[in-house]
Amino acid sequence: MPAQTASDVTHSGIGNPQGLRMLVDIDNTQPTLRIVLPGYPITDRTIEVVFPEHVTVREHGSNDVQHIYMWREGHQGTPPTWQRNGNSLQYEKHFDDGVEMVARATLEDDGVLFDYEFRNQSSTAFDMVWAPTDPRLTSIFHDVRLERTYVHHQTGWGLLAANTPERLSMPLSQWLPARYHDSYTWPVPAKLVTRGSDGITNYDNPIAVDEPVIATLSRDHQWVVASFSHNTGNVWSNPELTCQHVDETAPLPPGGTASLQVKLLIVKGSLQQVLNQVVAERSSLK
Repeated sequence: MPAQTASDVTHSGIGNPQGLRMLVDIDNTQPTLRIVLPGYPITDRTIEVVFPEHVTVREHGSNDVQHIYMWREGHQGTPPTWQRNGNSLQYEKHFDDGVEMVARATLEDDGVLFDYEFRNQSSTAFDMVWAPTDPRLTSIFHDVRLERTYVHHQTGWGLLAANTPERLSMPLSQWLPARYHDSYTWPVPAKLVTRGSDGITNYDNPIAVDEPVIATLSRDHQWVVASFSHNTGNVWSNPELTCQHVDETAPLPPGGTASLQVKLLIVKGSLQQVLNQVVAERSSLK
């Protein structure tokens, strides 16, 4: 299929049999998608996905990371050339340090699968390449107090921020800005509340998750949006954006390739249905 402009893909979009639609957001030059729920107008912005938020690498033997791409809101830079292949939208980016990326989003029956394929055309070895998918939830999913955002422990589903009940009554100016984390493969930090140099308060759940998934219920508890990956250090959310992060990293050797994937589930149903789908699908992710 020939390449389509962002405008073409935005106005036509891609739909699945359940009525879910995926469109390119032309209000942002840099790659952003909108996922529209069944029955909602095509202009709806309930689920916006920054695709990706940044691309970051770390050279072999170094402790310092380098951001080779940073997403910016609005009309900035040159838009990518979008291509449609069946139920997928994809584009390519070439970075100055010899790293190339193909980013692909595929609309499936139960949500969207995000793929990043990297090729290193340089002689530099990177111990890490990282491309965080950033779904931002508004409207019926917006959860600024983390009252409907869940993670899964060995004992079952629990609120991500259950260890901070005071968040429900503290002034928003005190609660925000914040990030709330829950470890998966990384150890739980000894200090559960820290304040970064950027002024953001970082909270950590003291109980590690047993599945790399984070889920947010709609206000009427009819819909669930959940992000999961094959593996990750931790899962976390910025409650002001109600974003979901489950991103992993991979090494990228000279002349080599790396693949990263994240699945965004969009389910009209229960958290148990989400867990069943995560268990069934996670092993197939890269």
